Amino acid sequence: MTLTNLFQPEHFRRLDEGDDAEFYEVPRLVVHIDDAAIAAARALYAEALPERGRLLDLMSSWRSHLPEWKARGEVVGLGMNAEEMARNPQVDRFAVHDLNRTPDLPFENGHFDAAVCTVSVQYLTSPVAVFREVGRTLQPGAPFVVTFSNRCFPTKAVALWRAGTDRQHLDLVSAYFALAGGWRDITAADYSAGPDVDPLFAVWGFKEGE
Repeated sequence: MTLTNLFQPEHFRRLDEGDDAEFYEVPRLVVHIDDAAIAAARALYAEALPERGRLLDLMSSWRSHLPEWKARGEVVGLGMNAEEMARNPQVDRFAVHDLNRTPDLPFENGHFDAAVCTVSVQYLTSPVAVFREVGRTLQPGAPFVVTFSNRCFPTKAVALWRAGTDRQHLDLVSAYFALAGGWRDITAADYSAGPDVDPLFAVWGFKEGE
């Protein structure tokens, strides 16, 4: 059976199918990966993202783990909790939006110069639709960088994620890019700093075009 054949509705169900808005209603002012993984994410973003322009911080929270120079561009957060995003020092403006209820993004075509999704991709129930939408909102050639670790809220992670290994997670996110279409140079890599810290993995691609 191919990975594509696994993409059936039951594989994106969660142990907790309750309202996500209620689950994320209480602010969680904590980071979800350790300092080593945060540093690895920041270094990758410094290398992969343009220094200026508009950046979409997808599934944002109270910290974005962006390099400090990102403050020179506009960072737009999209997440589930307004208080968390309001406390994020790197987010210039934000929108509260439930991607599992409405995968469509509330932004115009080509609005952003880059996008990131940090340690949250495991919660998407319609990931291919969301990745397609991210592409719609990016300029041609713009990067979309997805990072994740081995941590999650298990009741809200989709079944495919809960059943997968780290290597399979890299393959899964790569498949999201491929099936969404419109992405080139899709790359998957292990950015973990060592065996005794939280791992960090990344998959990224560039919107097709110039």
